[in-house]
Amino acid sequence: MSRAAVLTEPAGPSGPGRLGLDLTRRRRPKEALIRGLLLLCGLVSVATTAGIVLSLIGEAVNFFRTVPLTEFLFTTRWSPSIAPKAFGVLPLLAGTMMIAAIAGLTGVPLGVCTAIYMSEYASPRVRRKLKPTLEILAGMPTVVLGYFALTFVTQTVLWKIFGPERVAIFNALSAGLVVGIMIVPTIASISEDAMSAVPQGLRQGAYALGSSRVTVAFRVVVPAAISGIMASVVLGVSRAVGETMIVAIAAGQTPVLHANPLQSIHTMTGYIVQVSLGDTPHHSIEYQSIFAIGMLLFVVTLLLNMVSRRLVRRFREVY
Repeated sequence: MSRAAVLTEPAGPSGPGRLGLDLTRRRRPKEALIRGLLLLCGLVSVATTAGIVLSLIGEAVNFFRTVPLTEFLFTTRWSPSIAPKAFGVLPLLAGTMMIAAIAGLTGVPLGVCTAIYMSEYASPRVRRKLKPTLEILAGMPTVVLGYFALTFVTQTVLWKIFGPERVAIFNALSAGLVVGIMIVPTIASISEDAMSAVPQGLRQGAYALGSSRVTVAFRVVVPAAISGIMASVVLGVSRAVGETMIVAIAAGQTPVLHANPLQSIHTMTGYIVQVSLGDTPHHSIEYQSIFAIGMLLFVVTLLLNMVSRRLVRRFREVY
């Protein structure tokens, strides 16, 4: 009897035909259940994002019925509580971007270099100790980091470097530096995971050609892991844009458009905290301005993600 006949002929309860039929019947309901659960998880994520957007749009539309969009985006005076009221968001947007820029210039190099060290240079023993330490820093309450920026970074570091007459007690530089330190664990952890996923064959091939460890790290591993690295950078910078407590404590509440990081500024998230903690009447123009700023934050984060995708594609074409 041929092998095909054995596999296709009817069999008893313990025969191969009966066994194959039972396995097929058992797998299909489980596969359908797992597929449905995974689809449900994806739909929950999409529905959550849609719910956030819808909750912002309602009050934001009411705000823009009173305040023109051009006045909101292109004027430079922000005074929602003092007459004559003005709702030019540019000072808040500039302050937020200043904090994000300082944080990015601080956190991105530190995070990526830390990831390169853990992935390419550190021994397993050092890596086992360093990564949990970074995770502890990631779990540090932002209120604590805000007071660290206000007391230590400003009064101990910046005042000794620039002098107290040049550095305001509330300033953008100290807040941006501490926000940059805050995003280092996020960037380092995700980037290190991406670099560890690079096949060892690429490293071994580069070493076989006579490349040094630095060359392998920066010309082989980093380009191969660029998608994960860019994802970590975007996540870290997005967190810097949306950071609340550090900037609310250390950056000040001065909605003035300037480019001096040693002086006080006001950010979009800081204003949201300021209004949310006050006695702002429900559905007032000040209350609705929170949702307009929240919508602007959402758009800024979305643009960051779109830019990161284009950068990743560009890097992939280059390397």
